[in-house]
Amino acid sequence: MLSQEKEVTEEVLPQKGEHLLSHQISAWTQDPGSGNQPNGGQLIQLNAPKLSSKPLPTTIHGQAPSAKVYPPGTAGFRYWNTASALRRGSDYWGKLLPGITWQMGKTLPIDLDFGVDLNAYYDRVGLKFFHATVAGRTVFSCESPDVVCHEQGHAVLDAIKPQLWDAASIEAGAFHESFGDMSAILCALQLQSLRIAVLGETDGNLYRSSRLSRLAEQLGWAIRQDFPTAVDADCLRNAVNSFFYRDPNTIPSSGPANTLSSEPHSFSRVFTGAFFEGLAGMFKLRTDQDEENLLQVSLDMGKILVTAIRNAAVVPAFFSQIAVNMIQAANLQFASINYGQALRSAFVRHGILSPATTTITAITEPRSMADGNENDATELPKMNLSVKEYDLGVDEIVVHAAIATSRFEVAGAALSMGSLDMPSHEDTAKSFVEDLLRRGRLKIDSITNKKNRGMAITRPNAPDTHETYTHELREENGSVILRRIRIDCGFTC
Repeated sequence: MLSQEKEVTEEVLPQKGEHLLSHQISAWTQDPGSGNQPNGGQLIQLNAPKLSSKPLPTTIHGQAPSAKVYPPGTAGFRYWNTASALRRGSDYWGKLLPGITWQMGKTLPIDLDFGVDLNAYYDRVGLKFFHATVAGRTVFSCESPDVVCHEQGHAVLDAIKPQLWDAASIEAGAFHESFGDMSAILCALQLQSLRIAVLGETDGNLYRSSRLSRLAEQLGWAIRQDFPTAVDADCLRNAVNSFFYRDPNTIPSSGPANTLSSEPHSFSRVFTGAFFEGLAGMFKLRTDQDEENLLQVSLDMGKILVTAIRNAAVVPAFFSQIAVNMIQAANLQFASINYGQALRSAFVRHGILSPATTTITAITEPRSMADGNENDATELPKMNLSVKEYDLGVDEIVVHAAIATSRFEVAGAALSMGSLDMPSHEDTAKSFVEDLLRRGRLKIDSITNKKNRGMAITRPNAPDTHETYTHELREENGSVILRRIRIDCGFTC
């Protein structure tokens, strides 16, 4: 924890407003383990947030403690620290997405301590956070604004692009994790003290490993105590990385943190790395590299990202679709600044786009929020998938396939030259199901018990608390269908 001698900075925020109360509270800027001191973060004081305000209201279960400055490690601190991160995320994304609502309704419910685990997740009911004692130190995942804004990011993306929820696609699931990390980064940049600190730490060169790029240092430390190779050496994941795109159907389903696997959190790092490099490139194009321009770039990037997500077709090569739509959005919305070139370079360097495909652009403008097409459907098309070889108790299941009409014919870069061939939606779905089985993330008990047969790898639950499966097989209308249960960020993340 932060030593009591460490200076507490007062964040400059409006003193009155719909979203703020008049009382001061304290919170971490980004993570309890961030900053230059080992296991020490930066505390700030700011006005207590009002969670019930629009846009994107949230609510924390239980009685709210009085709004005042609490020391780290107390229940009062955890409540207001989490509340400040939630309000920051709601305000950031709400301004970019006027009128949008959560999947579960008007308000997003939050559980600050759902049980014992190094974990946090989103399940279309709300956000769940956990605690665990490791090496004599109790870690609460809700104490990290990085973790809070990551999980809230899942709920935001689910509101923008609900088709991704049940998509039988490794790449779609990995983008959900990347969006969570991008949300954590963009929301952190809404704090003036954080912007100033990052620019000082990096000498204005944003694409350097820093407190901004290093995500969830405290949770990463806790996981490393029992699983030393599961996460990065100084954080959970670092947005400054050199991972290069590979077809996720061709790489291992798990592996140490220094390698790329098809596990969603691992594979997400390819897109997050390109995003962060693109963000740094956009910042370099500003006339002055100061904190005000860094704030503006974070807002511009959010606008570009939201436009791209709305317009991107859910196909097997989903990363490439998001990337090319981001470039097009940048060219149309910020032509005078040439953000598009900065993004293009970043996506090529990480192999999400090959040099041969980045010249493809569309002449039509991205559709507005009011327009509708197949990309606004709540679910992807269904298809029957043979699963005889897995002995699941059924020979065939129904999945939601990554089938959509794309405006761009693009794919990731091949390792030699040119572009990869886009896999079929059938192979993408089959690879996704097998990946779930390998990692023990598919709950099949209800089906196999009923059929009195079946053999599959299972995953142990967290101790005495909750299931950690992400998907299950359900019987619906006479068919067995693959459904997502939750987006889980347990120790394998």
